[in-house]
Amino acid sequence: MGTGATELYFVFMNFDPEYERLRTDRTKQGAYELDLYLSNKHDELLASTLPTGTYKKRFSWVIVDGFAVEITDDQAEVLRSTKGVRVVEKNQELD
Repeated sequence: MGTGATELYFVFMNFDPEYERLRTDRTKQGAYELDLYLSNKHDELLASTLPTGTYKKRFSWVIVDGFAVEITDDQAEVLRSTKGVRVVEKNQELD
């Protein structure tokens, strides 16, 4: 089991046809809609999976359907088994 200390993890999602559709719109409005869609999607996933106040989402990536979040090792395991999540990886600093 984990220690309870939070660390930065990167979470990448499975194929999402809505994400792919929104990515094709290269207008300013399209970029705004994609950003809003992903941010809401990621926020909703976290809110429905982890207890409120136990994590801190740092940002969502528009170039890929993914986000960075500060969570515990145990929470990372929960996310790994969540429907729609493809990969959960701990940030590793290179020396």
